[in-house]
Amino acid sequence: MAQNVLLTGGSGFIGKHLTDVLLEAGFTVSVLSRSAKENSPAITYYKWDLNKNYIDENAVLNADYIIHLAGEGIVEKRWTDKRKKVILESRVKPIDLILSVLEKNNKKLEAFVSASAVGIYGAVTSHKICTENTPPADDFLGTTCQKWESAVDKIGALEIRTVKIRTGIVFGKNEGFLKKLTPSFKSGFGAVLGTGKQYLPWIHIDDLCRIYLKAIEDPNLEGPYNACITDNTTNSRFSKTFAKLFDYSIWLPKIPPFLLKIVLGEMSEAVLTGQRVSSEKIQKTGFEFQFTDLEKTLINCLK
Repeated sequence: MAQNVLLTGGSGFIGKHLTDVLLEAGFTVSVLSRSAKENSPAITYYKWDLNKNYIDENAVLNADYIIHLAGEGIVEKRWTDKRKKVILESRVKPIDLILSVLEKNNKKLEAFVSASAVGIYGAVTSHKICTENTPPADDFLGTTCQKWESAVDKIGALEIRTVKIRTGIVFGKNEGFLKKLTPSFKSGFGAVLGTGKQYLPWIHIDDLCRIYLKAIEDPNLEGPYNACITDNTTNSRFSKTFAKLFDYSIWLPKIPPFLLKIVLGEMSEAVLTGQRVSSEKIQKTGFEFQFTDLEKTLINCLK
């Protein structure tokens, strides 16, 4: 009988791609949804409501593995105190809800795999290369990721294998990060943000989904893993490469930091800063990235 993987955030950009990868690998998939949806032969939907602390316990009890992808977008809205609370709780509350079901029913999972982010290393730009042993930063992104991962550790305390996938910017076909930028670049109005020297650790959606699959199938994977290419791409290099694919060179001046701070507020930290991040740990497990060349990857995403 096929093993079941339960997804939170299964209807999102990453979740939809990962569902296809899991089904192709022979798993059945369950998805936690806020609205009632009709089941298919391979996908079962279960209801949950974080605001009411409700979850259909059968979703957890029938799962062999759980992958936690749910979380409000980091750069969707300005970072007011209210928005910051929503961003944090949307990541931590699902874990606490699942934990309560596991404890109540003494349920054991094969593994609990959670998204995390390279934002744990902080909203700064430096030449230092961050590894999984780099301490979390004490800014908003750093503390959010730290609390996110600490919630995962509660699952680990139940003697369940836990894996944390610290993800960079995800490139996909007309989705996610690129979907927001494509209209302006396609129209000839692409621009470098701030100094352009901030690093942009990235990963193709296919490689990210393969890392999640490996995290499930390889019992030796445990703890945090950086999921991004170590090629030292900066915002400037990305912008110039992306513009080149639309047959022009960047002609607009760099968008000054002060302007982005006026428009975005504190959230500007997320686009004006970026660290170099090492992927050596995941590669040492035998994982090989299929997309390592920035230009070829962007071409693939524009097809």
